Order: sequence, then structure tokens, then C-alpha cells
Amino acid sequence: MEYTLNIRGRLLDLKEPTVMGILNATPDSFFADSRKQTEKEIADRANEIVAQGGTFIDVGAYSTRPGATEVSEQEEMARMRMALAVVRREQPDVPVSIDTFRPDVARMAVEEYGADIINDVSEGEDEAMFRMVARLGVPYILMSVQKDLHDTLMAFAKKVQMLRDMGQKDIILDPGFGFGKTVEDNYRLMNEMEKLQVLGLPLLVGISRKSMIFKLLQSDQSKALNGTTVLNTISLMKGADILRVHDVKEAVECVKIFKALNS
Repeated sequence: MEYTLNIRGRLLDLKEPTVMGILNATPDSFFADSRKQTEKEIADRANEIVAQGGTFIDVGAYSTRPGATEVSEQEEMARMRMALAVVRREQPDVPVSIDTFRPDVARMAVEEYGADIINDVSEGEDEAMFRMVARLGVPYILMSVQKDLHDTLMAFAKKVQMLRDMGQKDIILDPGFGFGKTVEDNYRLMNEMEKLQVLGLPLLVGISRKSMIFKLLQSDQSKALNGTTVLNTISLMKGADILRVHDVKEAVECVKIFKALNS
């Protein structure tokens, strides 16, 4: 299926899969190499994502890894402001996604820095986030925390209708690999992921270096790139429109090969 996103009044075509690069302005994200805290580190990472072919930069300032330290809203905002100032300076025309579950952080990012997309890992647990993104008028990534396809479909259908009733236009669905699921749950959902296309909305997949890979292979995050590439390729074959990744170059190569198979 073909989709478009309204990015600051410009239509971004998703007729071909694309890549979202992760920029973590945190000291404790689960993949150590992704942690960027200084202005230079953030600038280098933003430029690297674009140079390697990424379409979106996804900025996070609160780690959602299991056991991560609680971060106050004030601290998350401070980290986000610093990162966004650098990203906007270095790559002013690249669509920026904000990885947060807090409505006021989303508002700040959009109103102060012109952020383009809100990426919410909480499945809209706080309905105030739904009201906020509808008011802001930016695309919204709705991530599932359900354990199987049936519950994911039911939750998505309910939440999408809630968003539509509030006037939200652009919605992207994320199956939420690694959230509320065992390793086995993750693979069962991946095996059936194409069925999510029945909802008629673009799909984002974020499996980059996650525990579903390194636990299965009895390794760790640092050795999970090959497994990530395998699952990114499978995700594309099952309908993914956006790959959210740490390793942009390798994901872009997956997309190129997938496009060649389908040309």
C-alpha cells in the first residue's frame, strides 16, 4: 500500500520503504554505542544518519530499556532541547521524530523546534498525548505493548478510532517488538505482521539490536547487527514502511535490495 505523511505542509511519499535513524541523547540507552550527550556527538550522529541515507532522525532523551533510571520531565526536556538545537542546526530540512511518552515534551519539541513526528512508546497510555498530538497536527507513531497479533489488532483499532475522533490525521503503527512480549511472542508477531496491513496505515518496525535477537543467538547488543539485518529484511517483506534503526547504512542496503527484488 502507498501512504503519504504531512511533514510541515509537505507531503512525504512512503511508496517505497525508508529508514529512521536513532539518536539517543541519553547516558543509559540499552545499546551503548547509541548514547550521544555532547553537542559534537549529537551533531556527528545527525550528519551520519543523513549521509548514510536515513530519511528521518528519531531523537530520544529518556531511555525505555528495562531497568532504566527514572528521568524527570524537566531533565528529559533539557536533554531534548539541547539535542534538537544541534539537530536543527546541522540538518534543518530533515524530518525529526521525537521519542517521548510525555505530552508536554511533545508540545515543547513541536512548538519550539518544529519537530515533525511524535513517537510514543506507551500506546497512548496517557490520553492527554492523543489530545496533544491532535492539537499539534503532526504525524503520530502509535506503538503496541500487546503480546500477540489479536490483542495488537484490537488495541490498534480502538486507539486509532480514538485518535480519529479527536481529529488526528496521520497515524503510523508500530507493533512494539520488545515491549510487553517474550522472545517467543516477538517472533510469533513478526511471523504474522503482514496481517496488520488490514488497518490501512503505514507500519514502522523497530527491532534494532533488541533482546529478541541477542537472547535467541546467545550473544549481546554489540553482536546483534547481523540478526538485525535479517529481521529488517523480513520486516520489509511483511509490509514495513519505515525501519527504525541504529545502523542506518545496513538498513538502507536492506531497502535497496528489497526494492530490486520488487522492481
